[in-house]
Amino acid sequence: TGSYNKLHNLKFESSNNSKKRKEIEDKIETGDVDVVVGTHALITGSIKFDKLALAVVDEQHRFGVEQRKQLKENSGDPETSVHFLSTTATPIPRSFALTIHGDLDLSIIKKLPPGRKPVKTRVVEAKNRSNAYKFTKQQLKQGRQAFVICPLVEPSEKMPEKKSVEEEYELLDEKIFSNFSVEKIHGQMSSDKKNKIMSEFAEGSIDVLVSTSVVEVGVDIPNANMMLIEDAERFGLAQLHQLRGRVGRSDQQAYCFLFSSSNQNKAKQRLEFFENHTDGFKVAEYDLKERGPGEVFGKRQSGAPKFRLASIEDRDLIKLSRNLARKIDFEKYPKLKKKLEEFEQEVHLE
Repeated sequence: TGSYNKLHNLKFESSNNSKKRKEIEDKIETGDVDVVVGTHALITGSIKFDKLALAVVDEQHRFGVEQRKQLKENSGDPETSVHFLSTTATPIPRSFALTIHGDLDLSIIKKLPPGRKPVKTRVVEAKNRSNAYKFTKQQLKQGRQAFVICPLVEPSEKMPEKKSVEEEYELLDEKIFSNFSVEKIHGQMSSDKKNKIMSEFAEGSIDVLVSTSVVEVGVDIPNANMMLIEDAERFGLAQLHQLRGRVGRSDQQAYCFLFSSSNQNKAKQRLEFFENHTDGFKVAEYDLKERGPGEVFGKRQSGAPKFRLASIEDRDLIKLSRNLARKIDFEKYPKLKKKLEEFEQEVHLE
């Protein structure tokens, strides 16, 4: 409390009407507001801060490098770096690499909240699909709720074999879960309609919610303990981990079923790894190893690095190299100093 009770807080989002938005923008630019809480709408060319000192980015993996860079450029003081606190359950490969190379300090919350249990995850073969549905029905009869995630909103001529929300909703509503309340939701719906459906799901009047990855973040339904993901190979590991995190938010055991028709060995290996690991940090490590860290100085957030390293997992060697690099007197190496200055102009690390 104390002096903090004098802070002026505002909520900023794209749904604000133009007049309200302009009022908030003016207060941000003049420094009349101390704390602003907002969506991606805060990271636009029109938003200028007076003296932005700290940016807390939740669900960091959903923000691109350019978006995070925009905050620095609009900070009000280009000569001063904004302090960044980024939080995520699944760091993107690039951010994970930055922690290894010393450009990000790292804090890890290893334990689940009190009373929660790790989500039991299973890759379901086609021959076992009916058993997965049977198990889900048993959970629904006990009063639980379920998510069913599809990669597409509508059927695609280019990918006819991939599941869509529209088709899957009809199948589940009319046949598979006909004795339960089934609803659908996706990003093409209006905000009002989505909010109404999510409120009904939270209240328990909807048993099964068929959705795209629009429910990946910001959804807290403690009674939902079933997550069924169709065409799981179509989602990244970070997405899968976020989706799995939508269940298991109470003291009840939760389950995540991964359906996949892919015959590619790499896809199978990814899903098998995910099946056996619930630690988001382990998932991120695996993702880093498989996809590469992208560019530490650049925009790519995954992919092979441009420098050579015996192994990205050689942490002792990396730590030793980092400590030695910190002792370099760059005044003795003007070319190297100039190169680093150029990098700092081009890149926003996090």
